[in-house]
Amino acid sequence: MLRKYVQGYGAGSNNPRPQVKVVRESATTATLDGDGALGIHVGPGAMRMAIEKAEKYGMGAVTMFNSGHLGGCGYHAMLAIEHDMIGVATTGGGGTPFMLPTYGAEPRFNTNPMGWAAPARNMPPFLFDVATTQIANNKIGLAKRVGAKIYPGWIAQLDGTPIMEEAEVPDDYWMLPFGGTRENGSHKGYGFAAVVDILCNVLNGAGAGFISKQGGHFFGAYKIEAFTDTDKFKDDMDAFLEGLASTPPEPGHDRVLYPGLTEDEETEKRKREGIPYHREVVDWFNSIGAGLDLPINLP
Repeated sequence: MLRKYVQGYGAGSNNPRPQVKVVRESATTATLDGDGALGIHVGPGAMRMAIEKAEKYGMGAVTMFNSGHLGGCGYHAMLAIEHDMIGVATTGGGGTPFMLPTYGAEPRFNTNPMGWAAPARNMPPFLFDVATTQIANNKIGLAKRVGAKIYPGWIAQLDGTPIMEEAEVPDDYWMLPFGGTRENGSHKGYGFAAVVDILCNVLNGAGAGFISKQGGHFFGAYKIEAFTDTDKFKDDMDAFLEGLASTPPEPGHDRVLYPGLTEDEETEKRKREGIPYHREVVDWFNSIGAGLDLPINLP
């Protein structure tokens, strides 16, 4: 996404010096105008605002309109666990939609992802961060970059027909809700995408993302102590997550995972070994660094 951020700043569609405004606020809620900023730029501040409200009142919810790409929803949701809270972050709308509703031939959503995070005591925290499309859009781009085929039910032809066989990534396509087809539950992914649009765009007054063309976000924080004893919650989460991770695996698999476990393991691995990038991405970093007179020199 970084190259799209650079393009946006260059074209003036991303505001590098936003003045975020509170347009409506209560003790536990707020609506913010992001002033055209990237969500990854101003999202942490909105999440912290939700956390501050939850610290005082047990719950906090902040919605933001007029803002671009949020980055990973899970990053923002995870900010809450440092304060013994459950965190949620969702994002939707903005730009040109590319996800079809079930049975649709014209897109109405972006990937409309959501992230949920909850702390534990000793186990890696719970982190559920997913797009409501069948596959994240950047993985389609990665498949095309490395020459890999897409799986059945990931994307659709331009007339809305799901592509139900392995295939090379076509030049033009629409994305499908998770489930892929109605028979496999695409109505569930479609429904979740609609919920995200309601929270991120309709709730703050911008209107549905595919109508307003604005990007919007929603952030929520839930203080555990407002609901139950925090120490007991963390112990119960350890038991819950250990129980999931110790589930006997089906034949052909080594173990059962839970949301957040591999993310935690991969984080520690990358801290030790570095972050793997495709050579084309490394070349782009070096090229854009030279063009912007930034000291980037990746090997």
